[in-house]
Amino acid sequence: MNKAKRHEILTRLRDDNPNPETELEYTSPFELLVAVTLSAQATDVSVNKATRKLFPVANTPQAIIDLGVDGLKDYIKTIGLFNSKANNVYKMCHILMEQHGGEVPENREALEALPGVGRKTANVVLNCAFGWPTIAVDTHIFRVSNRTKFAMGKDVVAVEEKLEKVVPKEFKVDVHHWLILLGRYVCTARKPKCGSCIIEDLCEFKEKTE
Repeated sequence: MNKAKRHEILTRLRDDNPNPETELEYTSPFELLVAVTLSAQATDVSVNKATRKLFPVANTPQAIIDLGVDGLKDYIKTIGLFNSKANNVYKMCHILMEQHGGEVPENREALEALPGVGRKTANVVLNCAFGWPTIAVDTHIFRVSNRTKFAMGKDVVAVEEKLEKVVPKEFKVDVHHWLILLGRYVCTARKPKCGSCIIEDLCEFKEKTE
């Protein structure tokens, strides 16, 4: 795919949704960090359902420590892998209190050192909480990038590196939101809704559907 076509795709996505946001519900960097950690291999809908009950009770590291692992599990037991996630969030809260004064660090290495936080989670937090031009690649972005030929790569890291190279600076802060939403609602895994896609004529996917 050439540079001009990529620019037109991003322009259309921006025009359609000028101020995209994550579908996870949060009011602080800490709430976002917890929500993204809980969202691994789970839907944003299921996470929001749990955090709507959890955050009014405990939305700071100390409050979750006071709640305890078992107390936390009660709130998130509807989310997949809730046992390991509860343990990770609880340990994370201790590290935030002991090493970061209870605040979420605006630092990739410090974020990735937290239990349950990988590169994708760190990218989401840096982007959504702090406005960094990071690109978090999940299964939706991986699929859309490869299927459209926008930024091809054999794994999520390769796709992230390709997107970093080919996405102009003006689009970088928002691009991962646009691609996630496209993949979640239009360019779906089993049967993409090509006929209702705003970039259908620019996409290089050969087996388009109606």
